[in-house]
Amino acid sequence: MKYSIHLLLFITLFHGDIDNKIYSLRKYSHVKTFYKSIAKKATKICLKNNIPPASLLAIAGLESGWNQGYVGKISGNILSLNSTKKNRQLPALYLPTLIKENKVLFDSVKIKNYKPTELNWKKRPESYKKDYRPLPFRATTFNLAYFENNPSEKTKAHLQNITDFVTTFIGRKSRLKVYRNARKKMDSLVNIHGKKILLEEKTSNDFVNLISGKINSYNFRETWPKKVINIIKKAGLIELTKQLNNGESFMVAWNK
Repeated sequence: MKYSIHLLLFITLFHGDIDNKIYSLRKYSHVKTFYKSIAKKATKICLKNNIPPASLLAIAGLESGWNQGYVGKISGNILSLNSTKKNRQLPALYLPTLIKENKVLFDSVKIKNYKPTELNWKKRPESYKKDYRPLPFRATTFNLAYFENNPSEKTKAHLQNITDFVTTFIGRKSRLKVYRNARKKMDSLVNIHGKKILLEEKTSNDFVNLISGKINSYNFRETWPKKVINIIKKAGLIELTKQLNNGESFMVAWNK
């Protein structure tokens, strides 16, 4: 049976409530593939900038559907960061949905493999999300499958997106008070306890709650921080980032 991205995300998030196996999200290949490409370097970037890495990885997983959504796949923007300039955001797109699988297609080569009766074309509104494709493709309708066909460049884009999040978006001089307060709290904890406090579960959960669940925050919905914290637990991201920080390879840490 085929699932839409929204149903797949729901199943992935809450399957662990039925399955008592520890770290139940690790059974999904798309979750593993997503974290394998970024987890180790993301952990290093986060610790350097006083952001809990488990929180960041969980947010990226939730916001991008573990890079299963078409906007993230095209733009490389796995954290849903808005662009401040028109010439950096993803424009409106006219794309088909594969009817049988309810899947948005954007690779022109792959689209040609389907019959017109298998596709439902629809205009997609412009996205305010920052487009990380290189020039001359950035913020255009050309070469939408650039990252799909250039996996090493996709990883670079994801890591740049993460760097933007920890240095600029959740910035110490952000115009949003919740972000400034979150950074102040994290900096204070590091000054008192050292960087390793950022690897603890309480710190990760506190950071998520500080930046969300209220007006003028990363996501105002009360359920959003609960979903992120659930991912931290179900994917074993506290243990994963601790092991990665201790020098373990991703595969060794993931399979423990």
